[in-house]
Amino acid sequence: MPRYADHLYTPGPDNPFPGIWVLKRRLGRDLPHRLGSNEGLDMPHSALRRHFGDAMAEHAYCYGDAEAHGVRERLCREHGFDFDTLLVDAGCDSLLALALRATAPAGCCVVSSAGTYPTFGYFARGQGCRLIEVDYRESEHQLAPDIDALIAAAHEHKARLVYLANPDNPTGHRHDPATVNRLREALPEDCWLLLDEAYHDFRDDADAPEYQQALAGVIRCRTMSKAHGLAGLRIGYAIVEPETLAMLMKVRIHYAVSSLTLAAAEIVLDHPQETTQHIRDVIKRREQLASHFRELGADVLPSATNFICVRLPSAELAARVHADLLDEGKLIARAAHPSLGHILRITAVADALVPGRLARLEQAVQQGA
Repeated sequence: MPRYADHLYTPGPDNPFPGIWVLKRRLGRDLPHRLGSNEGLDMPHSALRRHFGDAMAEHAYCYGDAEAHGVRERLCREHGFDFDTLLVDAGCDSLLALALRATAPAGCCVVSSAGTYPTFGYFARGQGCRLIEVDYRESEHQLAPDIDALIAAAHEHKARLVYLANPDNPTGHRHDPATVNRLREALPEDCWLLLDEAYHDFRDDADAPEYQQALAGVIRCRTMSKAHGLAGLRIGYAIVEPETLAMLMKVRIHYAVSSLTLAAAEIVLDHPQETTQHIRDVIKRREQLASHFRELGADVLPSATNFICVRLPSAELAARVHADLLDEGKLIARAAHPSLGHILRITAVADALVPGRLARLEQAVQQGA
């Protein structure tokens, strides 16, 4: 194990229920007679078949592959990952919770930016961790997680883990590999770095080799919710060193990812051209949306995600605009943390580009009220 071994959650034995898919691979042969898996194999599922077809019913019967072998193979083929560095779980949120469970026992300190993706803090507090939040670095042209402040807090509070969303949610800011590596190297010896890379696919440098590597002491998490359009099916993956993967596998839920989800992900990954085109379309809409609001005089922050972030003069104005749009049946996002209450986040979907759709925000930008 790496230098962090003395500070890990002590795992139990290997998965006691690896499942039929793992067993078939170990034995090297098929097992057509499922006489001991205690699944509801004789359930007719007539209602499911009527509503969704026979394929849905067949996926519903059986537990999924606990090792997600097919999805991992396809991710390796598409991105050049090492197979033994990939762990598939039920979306990025599940991976964040898993990372905390494995590395940050109750009572220890974890560090993040004040106002970043709030689910991390929700999980950390729920696990009994002491959460230290540092302010964003804000300037005329930027609103970004403060790397130096994260490093300082990790040392001051003897943190077990530091969380960084990169690209950031809700600001859209991206840090380059050199900056992330500086953060990693500057953390205390026993401190993990948890990288939330949910929006990685929308970076213009997403295919750079540096992003396909597992790093010592780092758990990098990605999702198939955004670029692959599978948010409702809950699937994501972590890129970690093999020793870390083994540790995480010992404390994860065996069948968190359903057989239906795994099958859908395999199909999507078998047709990468559709995902590639979707990413291009999203980026095009993102730039159109940003340009539109900049032309109106809005302060639109640089974004490497599937959304834009508009910075308004005050939290009060942002709250009014957000509430007015909600009354009109238009849901945009306003950061919940007080320090980021002055920013509004708009997803770059086609509906956001319909003339007049965001008229209330346009009015606020032009009039400042």
